[in-house]
Amino acid sequence: MAYNLTIPARINILGNPADGVEGDFATISAAIDMFAGAIIEPADSIVLEQLEREDDDFKIVAGQVYPFDQLPMPYDGELDLLKAAFNLFHEFSPEFRQRFSARGGVRIATWTDVPQQSGLGGSSLLVLLTLGGIRVHYNVNPMVYNDYMLAEMTQRVEAGELGIACGYSDRYVPIFGGLAYLDYRGKLWQRPIYEEPFVTYERLDSRVAHLPLVAISTGEKRDSGDVHGKMRPRYLEESALWKSEGGEKPPMVDWMHRAWELTWHGKIALLKYDWETFGELMNRNHQLVDEMMSYCGFKDGAGEINNMLIDKALSFGALGAKLTGAGSGGSVFAMTNPGEEKKLVREWKKAAEDAGLDEAIIFRPNISYDGLKIEAS
Repeated sequence: MAYNLTIPARINILGNPADGVEGDFATISAAIDMFAGAIIEPADSIVLEQLEREDDDFKIVAGQVYPFDQLPMPYDGELDLLKAAFNLFHEFSPEFRQRFSARGGVRIATWTDVPQQSGLGGSSLLVLLTLGGIRVHYNVNPMVYNDYMLAEMTQRVEAGELGIACGYSDRYVPIFGGLAYLDYRGKLWQRPIYEEPFVTYERLDSRVAHLPLVAISTGEKRDSGDVHGKMRPRYLEESALWKSEGGEKPPMVDWMHRAWELTWHGKIALLKYDWETFGELMNRNHQLVDEMMSYCGFKDGAGEINNMLIDKALSFGALGAKLTGAGSGGSVFAMTNPGEEKKLVREWKKAAEDAGLDEAIIFRPNISYDGLKIEAS
């Protein structure tokens, strides 16, 4: 039997990029209506492919084939996310190893409409699709390998197998979907699965069904690991010193704690439909991130282009604006008064043209209430 899988991208609305460390404790994040997907079907070997849209169909732009006895598959810069997901599931799960030996191969072909390195959690989507495809194709126990487990396994695939540093929201929000308050306490050291808490995922979209947001993917690419790779070690160093010696909170610990305070206040504002307060919290959150990134050695803070677009949005009447993702490139978004989204789309389009952002994509993100979807075909 073959399966079609789809999964939404995510935006971090408050709290990012601190979901990469403990000090922030929480984010408010949302799955949005921008998707990646996969085709899963039987094969005589392990067939991995990357697809791109071509009219109403897909074309293969990269592919590799491996025999059953070549596990773990080697990493060579092509389709490594898929290979790492397969390798880790095979190593971690005795049940999968048994079923793989009995059933044989699989074709995993992934596609994505999420712009590359856009700060929307794009790399995690391909890992989640691969893990979800393995689970359904090999009928691995979904009670044991539930969605929490797939999210945790995705973190180990990216951080452990491939050395990709990014936040837990990338791994949780796409698979669960909706608008949620995520609590990351206890996950500072990224210990092995079952040796730290799972993320607490509190859905808010039953009470807040829509957010008046506009987003722009700038087309300026950046690797989130370049950001987290500087910020996380700095936080760990300062946090450990503070815990051993006491005294005033060092800068990174203080910034992260204040970001967490903004996030829980933001949850209250959302539930009250207090858009003005929520917008102000977004602005304060971005200021914290900009200061934090400058402190960690990024000369333009959260990024010159990001800051320009955020300033423009506020001058056009947006209530709040900030980046989503790690910063220095990627995407930013803004909250408007309900009904004013089209105005910001027009103004941002002009600002992007004036700045020469030829690859910028401006869109109005809607909450995707479903996370990972799997349909037999």
